[in-house]
Amino acid sequence: MRHLNLANLPTPIRKLDLLPDQGVNLWIKRDDYSGVELSGNKIRKLEFSLAECQEQGCDYVITRGAIQSNHCRATAAACAQLGLKCILVLNTDNPPSLDNIEGNTFFDLALGAEVYLVKDKEAATKQISELTEQLKAAGHKPYLIPVGASNAVGSNGYRRCLDEIVEQEKEMGVDFDLIALAVGSGGTYAGLAYENVYRKLGKKILGFAVCDSTEIFTRDILAILEDMTKLEQSKLSFGEGDVWINDDYIGLGYALSRDEELAFIMEIAAKTGVILDPCYSGKAFYGLHTELTQGNLSDYKNVLFIHTGGLAGWTAEARKRASKFVENQWHDQD
Repeated sequence: MRHLNLANLPTPIRKLDLLPDQGVNLWIKRDDYSGVELSGNKIRKLEFSLAECQEQGCDYVITRGAIQSNHCRATAAACAQLGLKCILVLNTDNPPSLDNIEGNTFFDLALGAEVYLVKDKEAATKQISELTEQLKAAGHKPYLIPVGASNAVGSNGYRRCLDEIVEQEKEMGVDFDLIALAVGSGGTYAGLAYENVYRKLGKKILGFAVCDSTEIFTRDILAILEDMTKLEQSKLSFGEGDVWINDDYIGLGYALSRDEELAFIMEIAAKTGVILDPCYSGKAFYGLHTELTQGNLSDYKNVLFIHTGGLAGWTAEARKRASKFVENQWHDQD
C-alpha cells in the first residue's frame, strides 16, 4: 500500500540498564524521535492515511481526539506540510479559553488547524457529520480519519514498523521475544499484530491500556485486524489469542496520573535521560517495569518497549504535580 515519507525513520533502539537483577535485557525504541511536530507513533499511521487522502483527491482532513491529542497535533502538522486544510474536533469536559491553551492544543492552532471543542464522543460525531456536509455543499472533498488513525489503512504504519524492528534485530544481533507498548486506540497494536502473524515471527506483543478495558481493546483491535485482512484480501485469521492487553495500570483514567506514576516518570528520566509522557508511554512503561520487577514476565529475556511519544502532553498541571518529586534538586536564591 502506498505511503508518504513524513517521519524520520528508522527510529533508534537503545538498551536500558534498569533491571540487572531480573535477568532481563530491556530495550526502548524511540518512536518519539520520528519528528518534532510529527513526533510519536501517530505519524507512521498518517503516512498511509494521508497517502489515501491524496489518492482520493481530497482537500480537507477532518479528525478528532481528546483535548491534548497527539494524533490531532501530528495530523495538523502533516496537513500543513502537504497543503491540506485541517479540521480538528477535540472533546473535553473542561474547555480552555484561547488565552490559556497549552501543549498540543497550542500547536494545533500554530499549525493552522481549525479547532472545534465539544463535550464528548457523541457530540464529536455530530459535529464531524455537520462539518462534512457543509464542506461537501461548498464544493470541497473532505477525508475523515478516525481517532488515532486506527483503522485498516493507518495501522499499516506499524506493519512497516515491525519490519523495521526485524531489520534492526539483525544489525544488533538480538531477537526481541516481547514487544510492549501503550494502547489508546488500538491501531498501533493492530499493525504490529498483523505483521507478526503475516511473517510468522512468533513474537509476543503486550499492550498496556491507558483508558479502556482489556475486553474493549481486544474487541476493537480484532475489528481492525479483520478490516486489514479484507483490505489485503488475505486469508489470515485472528482470534483473542493474538491480542494481549493488560488493563491493570489505567490508574485514575485517561490522561489522569497518580503520584506514583509521576514519581516513576521523573525517576526514569533522571536514570536514563528518557522522558516519558504522563498519558501514554508513562503509564505503559510503569506497567511494564512493575510486571518485570514482580517476575510476572520471567519467560521473556529480550524485551522491547516502544516509546510512542507525547512530550507535549506535559500540561502545566502535570508539571506542577511532578515537580514535588525533584524538590531536593532545586536550590532557590537566598
